Amino acid sequence: MSEPIRLDKHLVKLIQCSRGDAQKYIEGGWVLVDGEIIDQPQFMVAEQKVELHADATLTPLALMTILLHLPAGIDVNDPAAQLQLITPATRAQNDNSDIRTLKRHFARLKPTAPLETKATGLVVFSQDGRVVKRLIEDASKNEQEYSVEVSDEIEPDGLERLNKKMMRDGWNLPATKVSWQNETNLRFAMKNVRPGQIEFMCNNVGLTVVSMKRLRIGRVSMGKLQPGQWRYLSPGVLF
Repeated sequence: MSEPIRLDKHLVKLIQCSRGDAQKYIEGGWVLVDGEIIDQPQFMVAEQKVELHADATLTPLALMTILLHLPAGIDVNDPAAQLQLITPATRAQNDNSDIRTLKRHFARLKPTAPLETKATGLVVFSQDGRVVKRLIEDASKNEQEYSVEVSDEIEPDGLERLNKKMMRDGWNLPATKVSWQNETNLRFAMKNVRPGQIEFMCNNVGLTVVSMKRLRIGRVSMGKLQPGQWRYLSPGVLF
């Protein structure tokens, strides 16, 4: 029986490459141990079958962006709790991005545009600083869409007032486009969303917010993601 050896050292002997290249192949998800992707160079192997994928490349790995459907019961202001939901087991089965799930995709994920207070729905985490900057620093340029369930009767001119700028604590709130989706749900399309803005606006026209869900940020929608599931942002897709 062979003595256990680090996977990267084993790969060096197997394909006659440098230690650095071996680590890049492994971390890129191109090395299989008994048919399973192992992306940890320090993984110990002995008698297992080790293979290098036929399409293996040393091209640097792309930075990942992950879309999560945040369910009810998770604090919108607690990114650490939200990140705990993002695991290989909770990846949506209908994720058609063709990206292989790698352990390093879950490292150094940064939160982006925060959800409205008390909301559920689309949350974005990214390893790409350009995405983080666009969704946080350029929030005034990215329209967000919310579906808001309400109760009580809206005042006669309520919808018209919702579509005009409102004042809150002496500040003008960003302009918002509001329309009815059905008898109980309003659609809010807005940029540079302020915490508590939607509930404040609804209360001002006689409505009580029952629930709210973010469906879209910019050009990226949550789609058919189920609560607690996530998917990758497909390559080439921009917010």
